[in-house]
Amino acid sequence: MAVTKGEQYFLDRIRAGDERAWSDFVNRYRGRLVRFARSKLPQRADAEDAVQETFIAFVRSLGRFRGECDLETYLFSLMRRKIIDSYRSAGARRVCLIQDTYDTESNEPASDPFSTVQSPAQTASWYARADEQYDLQKAALAEGLSELVDNLKRSLRFRDLQVIELLFYCQLPNKEVARTMNLSEKAVALIKHRSLKQIRENVARQKVTAGPLAEEFENLLTDLWEYHRFSCPKRSTIGAFMLHTLDDDWHTYVDFHLNVLGCRFCRANLDDLESQSQEAQQEAFQARIMESTIGFLHRPL
Repeated sequence: MAVTKGEQYFLDRIRAGDERAWSDFVNRYRGRLVRFARSKLPQRADAEDAVQETFIAFVRSLGRFRGECDLETYLFSLMRRKIIDSYRSAGARRVCLIQDTYDTESNEPASDPFSTVQSPAQTASWYARADEQYDLQKAALAEGLSELVDNLKRSLRFRDLQVIELLFYCQLPNKEVARTMNLSEKAVALIKHRSLKQIRENVARQKVTAGPLAEEFENLLTDLWEYHRFSCPKRSTIGAFMLHTLDDDWHTYVDFHLNVLGCRFCRANLDDLESQSQEAQQEAFQARIMESTIGFLHRPL
């Protein structure tokens, strides 16, 4: 999802040095970033430092940002890299967002989902390559994956979307996806095969040569999904979920995305919206108290 017109206005004003626009921008995104950081870092001070560093990184990167994703996604990407740096360790590369704070079998703290993920700039070769053709290939694959996800949402095929989220985003094996979704492994394999075929067909229509994509295809799907967050519901959709105003199919899917997949990015948005709602309720309650009591201030005791 590219930068919207409203976000482009923010970018233009910030690049022009408009301090009011920058203040409004920070205020808009600060809460959800803090809540995401708090879910990953033990101390509030550490989370706030990470958010501050994220905004600094955003300002410093404005000259390089080309608007290939929306601003929230870009900020979360910067934040994620800050957290990855603090959790960097050796091991296999795997992202799984459905882990809880504690392992349910051993009662020991579970390994962090990002603990074995090194910075993409250092471990994923496609991030470091400046070759123009390779950039075109990545863009074609991102477009193909985005088209697949959009089609699944439009047709309300949320079961298939949940399956490929678990396969490509979390990198879970077919057997574990089948168990999570209460499906047979054969059904999972079929959905995977059908989805990969559609992605390749979408890429082929863009007439971009395969090149390195053929070698790194499935790993690139995960890398691109992490960066672009193709399936993450919009903030307004999460708000509607919180208010129980979504259609049943959408409500079930968003609940899965938040509470089974456990997407930290979207949970940060949910926490921020709930906090804002509580603040609004408190302000309304205070206003009601003031309205009912203000007249007594001027009466003799």
